Amino acid sequence: VQLQASGGGSVQPGGSLRISCAASGRTSSSFTMGWFRQAPGKEREFVVAMRWGDGNLKYAASVKGRFTMSRDRAKDTVYLQMNSLFPEDTAVYYCAAAELNMIIGSMSTSNRYQYWGQGTQVTVSS
Repeated sequence: VQLQASGGGSVQPGGSLRISCAASGRTSSSFTMGWFRQAPGKEREFVVAMRWGDGNLKYAASVKGRFTMSRDRAKDTVYLQMNSLFPEDTAVYYCAAAELNMIIGSMSTSNRYQYWGQGTQVTVSS
């Protein structure tokens, strides 16, 4: 499975941005796809994940209500709509995929994901 992230960029605080992640190769309904981010000098952190088969989602508390993950099944693509962005949202955003239907409680664990995209930079600054 290959993951290709795109759509990063720069935006002012309070602005919005949408990033995408297209999956190619062996995908199925028994997948979980997620977004993680890593800011300079910090560890990678969980943002949101979705169980591909039933669409169940888990959001990190820091983004709940501001970020929305969605999917296009026909294109094997997931999207992350980010609204009301703060400077602390600045990071490289990585999409990830796991070949299993995770339970909600496992979705935030990065080492459960076998496949990772190359990352896309999101910068929130005035």
